[in-house]
Amino acid sequence: MFITPAYAQAAGSPVGPDMLMSILPFVLIFVVMYFLIIRPQRAQMKKRQEQLSAIRRGDSVVTGGGILGKVTKVSDDGELEVEIAEGVRIKVLRTTIADVRNKAEPVADNKSK
Repeated sequence: MFITPAYAQAAGSPVGPDMLMSILPFVLIFVVMYFLIIRPQRAQMKKRQEQLSAIRRGDSVVTGGGILGKVTKVSDDGELEVEIAEGVRIKVLRTTIADVRNKAEPVADNKSK
């Protein structure tokens, strides 16, 4: 009527091929998500960070609110001064810039003439 201890212990360990087969789909889903979602998103974030750090005076930018302007001053603390109309300048955070439309050319050195 009762199962003997020797018979009860004879069962296989719970970690075996069945356990591996039940975890395998989750591992495959994670690998696919990494290559299709996480990795491209990291590359896109890196590209945006480089774009924001490369903003300099004279660049045409679009703010997050859709305001077009030209960068007149860049400060180290993450703020930009943007001229949105002639004589109208606003301060915006570097992180609120949505796009850099036209990159300015480097200013030519007058001493070389």
